[in-house]
Amino acid sequence: MGASLCLPPAMAAENPAIAARRHSEKTTFTDAEIIDGFMKTAFGAEYHLAGRIDRIRKYDGPVRVFIAGSKRANRRAQLAGVIADIARRVQHINIATTPDRNDAHAVITLVRDRNLYKTIHKLYGAERAKEIRRSLDPQCLSGFRKNEKYQIQHSDVILTVDNGDFVFLDCAYEEVLQSLGPINDTDSVPWTMFNDDVSMGFFDIYDQYIMNILYHPRIKAGMTVQEAQDVLPGVLRDVREWIAKVNDLKP
Repeated sequence: MGASLCLPPAMAAENPAIAARRHSEKTTFTDAEIIDGFMKTAFGAEYHLAGRIDRIRKYDGPVRVFIAGSKRANRRAQLAGVIADIARRVQHINIATTPDRNDAHAVITLVRDRNLYKTIHKLYGAERAKEIRRSLDPQCLSGFRKNEKYQIQHSDVILTVDNGDFVFLDCAYEEVLQSLGPINDTDSVPWTMFNDDVSMGFFDIYDQYIMNILYHPRIKAGMTVQEAQDVLPGVLRDVREWIAKVNDLKP
């Protein structure tokens, strides 16, 4: 009679493609390199439906995440691990999964690849779904609604479950993180997963800088570019200390 053993993430064998990228990951950055990536991803939007995009957008309270759609246990477990990893590595965010959709601020829907556009159509309507397909041709997708103070009120993420572990985890990290605020993709920053030419499959150091700056208490929803720039030097000092601590990096 066989037996199965469920290992915690730290003990489970890592995907070889992810392990290779983690081994070669760049972990040291100048202040200018970090600030450049933050400004390019936290402001603007790759695709937006309405409202201004020249302000900081973020959650201003706890974020509870409901996982909907496909019941594939391995994908649900991987996604729960992604959310727990984000919670551990971003100092000032309170994010966790919830079993109750009514309590959720974010809904992640897991779908078969063949059902991706049907799900986008259901979520955004026919016309917007056509525009999203034409403009982005996504493999996975995230978006959020914000209020007049630029505080995110609700996020939606759609992930496909058919592809291999690397593709799933790469999409999961990118889309979940973008649903928390840094929605703008950029091809001019070579270290961020918010660059369509960069695939990581894990929460890399550079993007931890971006997320920890965004959720630092001194970075407020609704801030302009200049307002953010004014506080960034002090914020970055705090964030550097946290990144070194949580990743066991040597000074």
